[in-house]
Amino acid sequence: MAKVPQEKQAATVEELQRRITELERDRDHLLAVVDIMEAVSGSLHFVDILQSITKKLGDLYGLDRCSIFLAERHGKSARLVASYEDPTIRNYLVDLERYPELKRTLRSGEVVFIPDAASDPSLKHIWGALSKRGAKSITVIPIVWRGAVIGAMFLRTFRDGRSFSEQDLKFCKVICNLTARALRNAYRLEQMEHRQVGITERARSANRERVALLEFLRRLVMAFPSRDGQWSEGLLSASAGEELDRLTEVAMTVIQEEGKGR
Repeated sequence: MAKVPQEKQAATVEELQRRITELERDRDHLLAVVDIMEAVSGSLHFVDILQSITKKLGDLYGLDRCSIFLAERHGKSARLVASYEDPTIRNYLVDLERYPELKRTLRSGEVVFIPDAASDPSLKHIWGALSKRGAKSITVIPIVWRGAVIGAMFLRTFRDGRSFSEQDLKFCKVICNLTARALRNAYRLEQMEHRQVGITERARSANRERVALLEFLRRLVMAFPSRDGQWSEGLLSASAGEELDRLTEVAMTVIQEEGKGR
């Protein structure tokens, strides 16, 4: 039996190791998607959902930073709504002039990748801070809903940490799509809750009006003594009819105010 050359054996082992690494990464991606889907379905508050996503990605890749920003309408700032490195940050307004890479993504709708952030000319104003933290690459991925960029995911790796592959980038794009859907669903749910509150309040108001009207009629009948004689509008003078109309308007105004709970 012919012996396999050592060079070929080494190449085969290396190929197997590479394949095992890829399979392990695919497994990690699938588990992360399952965890994120559980978080999305288990919470009704979009801020909690976004925080779960940043934590999962931060833990998965060992990131220096993982944040989610939502775009502001005027385009001069963005709102930081979830942060892996500081979960207490929930609604922080940032100036896009300080985040040129984020600004590019929000305006162009394209992925921005900076392989070495500590030497990139556009980030010269924070080179010192990036070097101190040992930051390496920055990846900013747009969050898009129905063709509109509504936010972005910001990922920053450590210099001695795991680097981003093309496969990782595709996975993060999938997560951004899930994030967009989660935001849209949370928004719809919030709108439904507001409408339901409005409907309930209108129903309560109408019910209070009915109660007030019935109580007014009951008291009016009890206060007016029984008398013999014919009841007819023809027996009333014009001025008396106008006065009754005025009293009716006053009574209805009072009833409506009671219906508002005042």
